[in-house]
Formats: sequence, structure tokens, C-alpha cells
Amino acid sequence: MNRQELLSRISINPHVCFGKPCIKGHRIWVSLILDFLASGMTVTEILEEYPQLEQEDILACIAYGAEMSRERFVEIPIDSTV
Repeated sequence: MNRQELLSRISINPHVCFGKPCIKGHRIWVSLILDFLASGMTVTEILEEYPQLEQEDILACIAYGAEMSRERFVEIPIDSTV
């Protein structure tokens, strides 16, 4: 899966989670997953805690964090569906 395909798994909707970047179709913040990884949780542990997620969702959070650390604007279309 390439970077763009991974980033397509992230959504931003001003009506969901205060407009914070989330895993598409879930109310799980990208920052939460990155915090889990930073605290030492493994991908397997996160997936056990959140069985509705897939490994690619975790990789998408990492890809989003990597893009943001480059101080580049990451174009994520605003999802206006409620």
C-alpha cells in the first residue's frame, strides 16, 4: 500500500471528534494511536485493544504523523457526512 492509499484511510470531519484527524469510519484519533505507539504498545497490542481496526489503519496513522513532521500540509478532504 502506498503513502496516498494509506492517507486515504484518515478522515477529517468538523462534526466528528472536533475535526481532529481520525481513522476513517471510526472515532479513533490519529494522535491516540501515535501516543500508544510512542508509549511502547505494539501494533498487535493496539489491534487486540481495537479489533475493529486493521494493520493498515495503524500504518496510516504513522504515515500521517510522518507527513505532518515534515511541516507539509497534508490534504485530507473534509468529510461533511454526519
